[in-house]
Amino acid sequence: MTTAKTPKSPSAYQLPEPPKTPDERMTASRHLSITGSAHFLAQHLGNPETTIIGGDLYITSVAPAELADMTDVPYPDLMVAFDADPTAYVARNGYVISEQGKPPDFVLEVASRSTGRRDTIDKRIIYAQLGIPEYWRFDETGRSHGARLAGDRLVEGEYVPVPIDELPDGSLQGRSTVLNLYLRWTNGLLGWHDPATGQHITTLSSEREARIRAESRVEELESQLHQLRGERSQA
Repeated sequence: MTTAKTPKSPSAYQLPEPPKTPDERMTASRHLSITGSAHFLAQHLGNPETTIIGGDLYITSVAPAELADMTDVPYPDLMVAFDADPTAYVARNGYVISEQGKPPDFVLEVASRSTGRRDTIDKRIIYAQLGIPEYWRFDETGRSHGARLAGDRLVEGEYVPVPIDELPDGSLQGRSTVLNLYLRWTNGLLGWHDPATGQHITTLSSEREARIRAESRVEELESQLHQLRGERSQA
């Protein structure tokens, strides 16, 4: 387990809040917050002491005090970093690669009308330069990014597209090796699917359904037991 570090002078080195247009906030919220997508992912990956799952905060290669300005410093909609220090991430109000000792493992951008070119061209270059192993893009309609689902994997310092498959129901799917999950576009919604089962990772709905099935099974067994006891008493 990674030992939490003590950040140096948090107040002096804290990153500012990134600017976001209402359009960006609305699309990211709809696909990551309101649907619970980021929460389900956090529950599935676990290890909150050493895994950072965040978003809408800057990622920098150096300490904030060393930055001339925040131009071209990215702030992805979703970021995952394994073997990292969540305490430092919170104290800095962002992810500082030189402090964490490694870049994040995964970033994802959700398309909005105002971010299409930046997500598909500019950020693809920036994230590759930062050494982030996987960069994914999700677009509800495909009109902003030019593709509904796209992913890149870092190979020898350059991004190589991840194969995206179309499923019989029209869904689009690509595999994230760092998360060991399929990202899936289905009817304009983002989903995370376990390659081992082909099923979506646990959600509140699936937990509720599993509980209902378990309770029904208990009731069924209790009814069978009660009937068996009645038959024995009559024998």
